[in-house]
This record gives sequence, structure tokens and C-alpha cells, in this order.
Amino acid sequence: MEAHTRQQIIDQRLLEAGWKVGDPSQVREEFFISPFREKAGDGAALQEAPGVYGARQFSDYVLLGKNGKPIAVIEAKCASKDAALGREQAKQYCYNIQAQQGGDLPFCFYTNGHEIFFWNLDVAPPVQVHGFPTRQDLERLLHLRTHKKPLTQEFINTSIAGRDYQLQAIRAVMEGMERNRRDFLLVMATGTGKTRTCIALIDALMRAGWIQRVLFLVDRIALRGQALDAFKEHIPDEPRWPELGEKTITADRRIYVVTYPTMLNVVRDEERPLSPHFFDLIVIDESHRSIYNTYREVLHYFNATKLGLTATPRDVIDKNTFALFHCEDGLPSFAFSYDEAINHVPPYLCDFRVLKIKTKFQDEGISKRTISLEDQKKLILEGKDVEDINFEGSDLEKTVTNHATNALIVKEFMEESIKDPNGVLPGKTIFFCLSIAHARRIESIFDQLYPEYKGDLAKVMVSEDPRVYGKGGLLDQFTRSDMPRIAISVDMLDTGIDVREIVNLVFAKPVFSYTKFWQMIGRGTRLLESAKVKPWCPEKDVFQIIDCWDNFDYFKLTPKGKEPKAQIPLPVRLVGVRLDKIEAALTLGLEQVAEKESAALREQIAALPAQSVTIMEARKLLARCQVDEFWAPLTFEGIAFLRHSIQPLFRVVSQTDFKAMRFEKDVLEASLAHLQNDPGKYAVLTQNLTAQISELPLAVNIVAQEAGLIQKAQTHHYWATMTDQAFDHLAQHLAPLMHYRDARPQGSGTASFNFADVLKSKEFVEFGPQHASLSITQYRELVEKTVNELTASHPVLQKIRDGGTPTEAEAELLAAQLHDEHPHITLQLLRRVYHHQRAPFIRFIRHILGIELLESFPDTVSRSIDQFIAEHPTLTGHQLQFLHLLRDFIMDRGNIEKRDLIQAPFTVLHPSGIRGVFSPAQITEILALTERLVA
Repeated sequence: MEAHTRQQIIDQRLLEAGWKVGDPSQVREEFFISPFREKAGDGAALQEAPGVYGARQFSDYVLLGKNGKPIAVIEAKCASKDAALGREQAKQYCYNIQAQQGGDLPFCFYTNGHEIFFWNLDVAPPVQVHGFPTRQDLERLLHLRTHKKPLTQEFINTSIAGRDYQLQAIRAVMEGMERNRRDFLLVMATGTGKTRTCIALIDALMRAGWIQRVLFLVDRIALRGQALDAFKEHIPDEPRWPELGEKTITADRRIYVVTYPTMLNVVRDEERPLSPHFFDLIVIDESHRSIYNTYREVLHYFNATKLGLTATPRDVIDKNTFALFHCEDGLPSFAFSYDEAINHVPPYLCDFRVLKIKTKFQDEGISKRTISLEDQKKLILEGKDVEDINFEGSDLEKTVTNHATNALIVKEFMEESIKDPNGVLPGKTIFFCLSIAHARRIESIFDQLYPEYKGDLAKVMVSEDPRVYGKGGLLDQFTRSDMPRIAISVDMLDTGIDVREIVNLVFAKPVFSYTKFWQMIGRGTRLLESAKVKPWCPEKDVFQIIDCWDNFDYFKLTPKGKEPKAQIPLPVRLVGVRLDKIEAALTLGLEQVAEKESAALREQIAALPAQSVTIMEARKLLARCQVDEFWAPLTFEGIAFLRHSIQPLFRVVSQTDFKAMRFEKDVLEASLAHLQNDPGKYAVLTQNLTAQISELPLAVNIVAQEAGLIQKAQTHHYWATMTDQAFDHLAQHLAPLMHYRDARPQGSGTASFNFADVLKSKEFVEFGPQHASLSITQYRELVEKTVNELTASHPVLQKIRDGGTPTEAEAELLAAQLHDEHPHITLQLLRRVYHHQRAPFIRFIRHILGIELLESFPDTVSRSIDQFIAEHPTLTGHQLQFLHLLRDFIMDRGNIEKRDLIQAPFTVLHPSGIRGVFSPAQITEILALTERLVA
């Protein structure tokens, strides 16, 4: 049996990895090994002696490196046995081969053909893998094992990622890798530099010899270009894939940036299979729910360290995300929140203000009660009945659209938006719309109301439009050029897009997902450094959100939002209905129907993607239902097995016409209701089918060829005289046409009006951290304007401006006169607003006049700590945490003494405080730093 497993399964899987069994230059079978006995406590086989498995040992397979020496050992077991039975045997062989021949310790594999386990002895525990490595893979893994350096001493390039929290995140991953962790999850607020942090980590791991190839997974084409640009900027010498125009993955790159669908196709490519050991590190950008179904297969296929990146707040991250990266619920490998970024001194992210607007129709709906008398008269003249118009406010842009409502929102935006330096046009803005049709209507309104901008002011950007992508595309224009100012988005720009110049976000749709909501807000949180401000950009100390749909009120009442329920994939549901029909047919004694549907199910099972990791793992289960005896006849026990073990596998089906499949499922459900003689259910299902069929456009030639069936299927007589064969005929002929339903004119089925609408409410609301900063900004503007205006006539101010030093009496007189000019200009408020509790009054005046830069005390502390970190690039994660705590302690108390460093809160990190975290030399440097700060 073992020989059969080797010949029929293992030899073939080795061949898939490029190993030719029978070629002694590559593979040696029944490789003789002189057994050795380990000397106690030595950990190495030194003395030749009868081994555990007898005096004569033969390894099933030994794979040879380019130098002809053993590089891997494979121990085979029968397919019906547990692969783990060969675990210790394979280990013994590896150590004995090394003792026998010297050189490197071979890599260890044990398998039963279906399951393969890889054991990098003396490095990490065994892991299950989905295929054997190629010779090139093993040579690379051997090189990494032999040449990698300790990560604790590897410096981090702070020019790529030098902020304290970024360094902490990198050290958290590197220290985890030193402890043989293979899965990591970083939770970092949008705009805090997840990609830069990741690139700095990759740079350090490559220099330390821990990795050579990296896969960076993104969920959209636009994000792929953004990531490629980031890698090119920060580690330009590392070759990347794809370059312009490349379609096929090549093996000569180090950085691969790929979308999920593309990578799934690569993994399942039977003609050009990619080795499961090809990558050393996989980065999953924007880790979210989409990876749990079909795309999770990509992660399971590769034997690599995995790093998830997400901006979703950790208290609302799906449990599946934590489980995927083997983290406890709520405890990622590292987290840095939006609040932490806002509260940092200086802030790392931009704060926002919210303007809530609502029209009468949004609030009260569109009906006789809300439509103006003037519009009602117009309807009567057109021969329409106003009584027929009755829509809820929530129906807007779903079942009804009103041009004037959209126009009102656009006008309010143009009035209230943050403008460019000229104060005429809005700064860069994203409009979040409900549908593509809604987006096109908003675009049309901008063109109608502001024709002087020749259609360039606002542009619709949706993923389906190829003009969006690439150099010179719409997204590139929005990012780099003056026009367009407004990107009108339907999902595409909701997440991931990095445009620092954005100062306005317009929520022209309701949002129910808390995760999505904060991702959308994150489009505006990035700071814009003054050095990078373009002529058409306003300076950015705050960005504005215009909320047209009460989203902020909704999330105040429903903090977690309303996440969509996990849905059963359509292919799984189709198989479930087919199984239900087979079971019903057998129960009713309709054997021919059961056999027909069983044959259809066998075809579906045979069509499952053979290269899918999920399908490969289920080989044993599938083998049971691939023999004729299982189906002839199909028993109820067999149906239970199919339902429990085979039906869930259909979640991997991806490349198919889902519109056709949905119609096929609906027809199958109707045929089942007909079979079971359930008239109520049958009526509902056939009404749904009739509605779908009626939407097929007969103007399309290929649809018109089935005009007779389409017309007949819309009659009551047709459904009343159906047979099981007629249902099959219907599905066979009309299912392939279902995607033509989208060829109908846009907006058909939606009521469209242009009734006058009015603004019902308009108010600024507070939501989010640090909204007091807005009043502080206004206060500073007030003081600076007052001082600059008085300088033209005030002798003391002129004396300071010209470099003189006023006397104490002059300073007191100036302070009194400024207080008389504006009662809120006091030394106490100046110290609070400028964050400097020790500066005298005249220093604030010198700062305002531009003579002296008055750095706030928190800024001084933060800058000094950051500089210390930058000068010590090998600090551990524990040490970075201590310095972070030190910074907060000094800023909070304004002072620190030596004894504080060995007391709480520092003893939380180590019972001995600073003495348990830093070396004596480092402690001396830190004490010198604290003395300078509080001097």
C-alpha cells in the first residue's frame, strides 16, 4: 500500500515541484543511512550504532541540492495512515545523514501523499504545507537558514518609518519572528503609515537575511499602483512585479504587489503552478472580511510568514481576523488608534469638523404633504395624480430620485466647503454616492451649475471605468493636478486611497458599517506638510465632513453599526437546493428525477477547481464520491455525506457567470416546490422568475432568439402546466442570457422628479476627538491678527520687532493694552494655547512677530524623544514602550526626577523600572536627556 501511495501520489506531487523521481542527480530513493546514536545532552548524532529503527535505515526519498548533497528527506506513509507516524523517523534520518556526510542539516518532510508536513529542524516546529518545494526553493531556504542575522541587532531605516509607534510595530513583529511566530496583525489608524511601516520592516528583514521574496496583497487595482509607488520610493533597489505591461509572474523579482483575484488565478493555474514555498513573507493589506471565503485560500496555499494590516478599530474587528492571524480576540500584534494619533504632540493625523445638513424631502419624504403647491399644479397639467406619489426619505436614490434635492446638496457643498487659497473653489473633495447612476447625476449637476469649468470640476471615479487607472488617468489627475477638484465615488475611493490634499468629504449616502464609516473618514485624516502644499491646496489643520444622511447621529445611537450578515455563497446554495430536490425525489419514489439531478451534481463536483488548496485538502473526501458505486444508487446516508462534507467545498467556485447561476438556482427552487406540491411557495418563486425574465432586453439579438420562450414564460398558463423537463429547458436556454438584464437603460424602474426641495436643518456637530482644537486655532488667529495690526502704531511692539528688549514696565504696559484691546488675551490663555507653561509674556509676542520660534514644551519633549529613538535604531520593542511612557509622563507632569524612573508607572514594564529595561550606558544617556528637558 505504501508503494502504491508513493507511485500514484507522492511521485506525481514531486514531479509537480520539478523533481524527477528516477533521476539520481535529483532524487535518491531508499537512501541508505548509517544509524547514529546521540550522545546524552549533546543534541547531535556522533556515535555509529544501531538506531531506533534497526541497524539498517533507508529513507524513502532524499532530495539532492545542486552540489549533489542531501538537502531534504521525505518519509512516506500509506495514504490511509496518519502522516505524523513518520515524523520522528524522518527527524532521525535527517540528523543521521548530517552525521554521516557532514554539511548542512537536511530539511525534513513526512507525508501520506494527501498531507505533507515540513519541519525546519532546529529552527521551527512542523507545519502542514500544500506541496513540495522546488530545488530552487530549498536552496533559498537553506541560504536563509545559514546566513540570517539576529533581528534584535538589526537597525531600522528611520527615513522610511521613524515615528515611535512605527518602530514599536516593527520591533513587535521582529521580536515575534525571533520567537518563531509566523502570523502577525498590525492595527493602525488610516494615515499613520501602515505601508511605510511595512516597507521598513521588509527592508530590515531583507538586510538581516530572513526573507528574500515578499507578496503584498491588495484588493483593488488602484491600491496596487499606490503600493508599487511606495516600494519604488523607499526601497528602489529591490526589483518589483509587475512592471508596466507585465501580465505573467516571473521568478526574478523580490517584491510582488498583486490583487487577490489575480493571485487566486495564479495559485489555481494548472499549467504554470507557483510553488507553495515561493514567498517568504505575505502582507495582507486592508485585512477584512473578503479574505475569509474564496481569497483565504491564497493565504493557506503559501508556506510563509503572514502579516495583516488593517485600519479597522480593534474593538470592532471581526473575530475571524484575529483567528486568521492566531491572535487573541481584541489583542493584535500591535495597535495604534486614531485617538492616539490625534492626541500625540504634535498630532500625527488631522482632526475634522462635521456639518450636518438635511433637506425637507430627506426628512419627510416625497408625497402630497411635502410637494409644493406649484409643483402639484405642474403635475395636474401633465395629467398625473399627485396621490400616486408617496416615497419615504430613505427611498431617495434607491426607488426615487429628485434632481432638485441633489442640486441643493451640491450648492450647499460649494458654499460650505473648505476652499482653496483663492477662496473660490473647494479643495480636494470626495463625494460618496449610493450608486453609479447617483454618481452620474451628481456629476451632471456640477456640469450644469458650473459650466465655466468645462466639465473638469467633478469626475465620477468607479472601479469599472478603465480611464480611472494609470498615469494620466482620472485618479492620477485628482491626486497630482489642479483639476478635477471633486472625485465622485461609488465604493472605489471609500478605503485605501492616499490623497493627502483632501479637505472635504461629503457623505451623500447612508453608511451602516462602522468599519466602513471610519475607513471613509480616514480618506481625510492625513496631514499635509506645509512644504508639500500645492498652489491649489489650502493649508490643512482640519478637514470637513458634510453629512447629508445623519450618519454621525446613527453611529452615536448604534456605536457598532450594522455589519452585513455572513452570506452562504451562491454555489453552495445551488448545491444545497439540488440535494434537497434529490432527497425529495427519492422520498416520493421519483427515481428518474433523482438520477437526473444526481448526474448534474456529479458534473458540478467534477468541475471544482482541482488546484484549489481547499479542494486539494479534501482529496480523501472527494475520492469517496468519485466512484460509480457511491451513486448507484444514491442513499440517504450518501446525501447526508454530500451535504456535510462536499457542499461546503463549493465556496471556492469563483470564475463563473453568477447571474446565470442565480437564475438556475431560482428555477431549481421552483421545480422543487412544484415537485413537493407546495402551491404557496411555488407562486412566490414563479412570480420572481417571471419578473427576471420580463427584464431581458429583446433588442439584444442573442436575447431575441429566445423571444418565444421569454414571452411564453410570462403567462400564467406556462407555469400552470410545467413539467420537470420544462424547468430544465428554461434554465438551459435563459440562464446564459441573464447578464443582459444589465443592458437596460440606467435608472429604469426608478421614479425621477424635479420637485423644489428646501434645506430643513444645517448645523455643525461635534464628533470625534479634540474638537476643542478648532477654537484654539481661531483664538491664535485672533491674537496674531491683533498683535500684527497694533505693531504699526505701538512703540513697544515696534521696539520688539526691531530687535530691542523692552523693560519690565513696558512689558506690563503692553500686556495691559492688549488685554484692553481684547479681554481674552491673557498670559494664562497664551500659555495654554501655545502649550508652554513657563514662557514669559514677551516671548509669546516675539514668537507672534516671527522673531523667535517658541516651541511648545510638549513639542520639545516629543522631538527630543523621537531624536533619541532615531539615534538608537536597535532599540527593542520593550525599550520603545518605555520611552513612549517616559514622553507621556514628562508632558503630563512637566517634570521628572531620577527616582521616578524606578517607580510606577515604569515598574509596569519591569519590576526594576529603567534598570531592568536599559543598559547602564543607555540609562546615563536617558538621564542626561531628562535633565535637559526639565532644566
